[in-house]
Amino acid sequence: MNVLIIEDEKSLAKELEIFLSTNNYLCEICYNGKTASEKIAINLYDFILIDLGLPDYEGLDLLKEAKKHNPEAACIILTARAEVYDRIKGLDLGADDYLPKPFSMLELQSRMQAIVRRKFGLKHTIVTLGNFVIDLNDRTISHNSTEVSTITKKEFDLIAYLIMNKNRTLTRPQLSEHIWGSLVNDDYDSNYIDVHIKNIRKKLSAFAPPDWLETVRGLGYKIKMS
Repeated sequence: MNVLIIEDEKSLAKELEIFLSTNNYLCEICYNGKTASEKIAINLYDFILIDLGLPDYEGLDLLKEAKKHNPEAACIILTARAEVYDRIKGLDLGADDYLPKPFSMLELQSRMQAIVRRKFGLKHTIVTLGNFVIDLNDRTISHNSTEVSTITKKEFDLIAYLIMNKNRTLTRPQLSEHIWGSLVNDDYDSNYIDVHIKNIRKKLSAFAPPDWLETVRGLGYKIKMS
């Protein structure tokens, strides 16, 4: 999932990037509001972490821009400001959560996971599809208690993102942007998404047919869940 980190304190921004990247997020950093405003206007993100205390920009204005240009992004305010007004104003403007500095990276991760569950209607991080069990936190897939160990990181990312958007058809460009962070040279005709899906099906079919992973002809893919 794509994360935009807007933080002028470079050491904290890098710490956030390293921690989140280690936990399989794709991160971009903006050290000032001007650059962040430009990125928010043209790119799509799953999470936007916004520091209110930027030297060149009002963080709450960036939050407004984020909700306008990235309405589906989850916005978390990170700030040293202690005023209750700032917290209330940020939440009123559509922020999904608020973390005062200093904060624990593990707490940030936990809050992000909670937002994902709430946003995508997932009551639990363990999902059962037929006889397959997908653990979104541990990033494992098992069949009748036997782990499918051949699934790669990117293949799991694809499955996880389709699960989060259960019963919704995702196009190849959508999958590309959210899993790889770009549209890979904007080549919409590239078959690299199809290759990954083919490999996933082959690996899972060694255990049982993954009938829940559907191809929507001419559009993309979806995972069918009740």
